[in-house]
Order: sequence, then C-alpha cells, then structure tokens
Amino acid sequence: MATGQRKSPTAVGFLTVLDHSQHGLMGGYLVLNTTGRPLEFHCTAPLKPNRAQQILYGPTLEPYLYGEQIGHALVSKSSLAPLVIFTDRPPALAVRTMVDVPLALVLLPNNSPAEQNQPDDRHNSDLSSPRSADTNAADYRIDAAHEPSMAAGGAPFPLFMFGRNRLSVSPDRDSDRAMIQERLAELSESFDLAEPFDRIREAIEEAQRVGR
Repeated sequence: MATGQRKSPTAVGFLTVLDHSQHGLMGGYLVLNTTGRPLEFHCTAPLKPNRAQQILYGPTLEPYLYGEQIGHALVSKSSLAPLVIFTDRPPALAVRTMVDVPLALVLLPNNSPAEQNQPDDRHNSDLSSPRSADTNAADYRIDAAHEPSMAAGGAPFPLFMFGRNRLSVSPDRDSDRAMIQERLAELSESFDLAEPFDRIREAIEEAQRVGR
C-alpha cells in the first residue's frame, strides 16, 4: 500500500424514510462500522409530492420517491462502499436497481413487509415545513422461520434470518440473499439491525430543530 493511502473501513449502511402525514417524507442514511460506530450520516430536507405527482405516478410513486429521489440521492453522497445496505422501508428496496451493493429489508418482529410501511406519526415532532421536491441534504462525516409475505405485485418476499434479525430482499433480487449472508460473516450475529434506524430518526429530528 502506498504511503499515505488508507484502507476504507469495513462498513454497513442503514437507510430509512420517515413518513409524516403532515410534513411528508424525510430520508436518512447512516453508515456504521462492524462494531456499530458511526462513520457517516446524511439526511434530506422534507419532501412532499404534489397532487399532480400522486395522480401521474400512481402505484409507482412510493418506489420512485423512496428509491430514486431519496434513497439513491443519499447513498450517492456517501464516500464509503458498505458491505450491505439495510432498510426498514419496503419501497426503499427500489434503490437496489441503482446501486451495486446488496440491499436487505429488516423486518420488525411479527411484521410483514406490507405492514412495515406505515406512516411514522409516532415520531412526529416540531418539524419545519416541507419543500415540494427538495432533497438537499445535511451531511455529517464522522471519522427463515416465517412464511413469505406478498409484495404489491404479487411476488413473494424471500425471507431469511441473521441471528435474531428477520431479513428480506426484493422479490426480483432473490440471488442477493447468498451475497448478503456471505458478507455478513464480518458482522456479529448479536448485532441488532433494527436499532440504527432509531438513531437515524432521532438524528433527523435533531437536524430539523437545529436547522430552523
């Protein structure tokens, strides 16, 4: 290795989108090392589709917003290439077509993928008003035990386990399962893959308060 050249740390990414009924969608992307320490954090300003977009995009609106407008914008800002990206929002799986990294859905206990994409009103706080189509980010660099559920299109979500974590992949990316399981060999099976999403939600709300 050349003098001064540093090896990128082994990392995993966590992508979520807060869906507030009043304020719209806010995305966050947290990159952790394999011990759970933060390496990068990016978040978007609130985004709320207008009525014309809702009509014209129809059932493709959520994958477009969660995947392309929010998810891909956030992942593209990162300077680190993670082993795996995790999300707790099924529509965010749409970002998989735009990245080379395998993407896994982390399911909460007893949740199906369809049940998991509910508005985040439990996290509502005094947030600033949304911008109609703005994904300008506040960036921070910090050195199968269950039956498959059905996707909206009728295809089953392939479910599998990592430790106590229930995971899934997009129905058209079933081959990602083997890649994810191989790459997770560097991660302890005691790692709680749902916990980082709570950090992201709290960080987004804090960023909104500070930015007012």
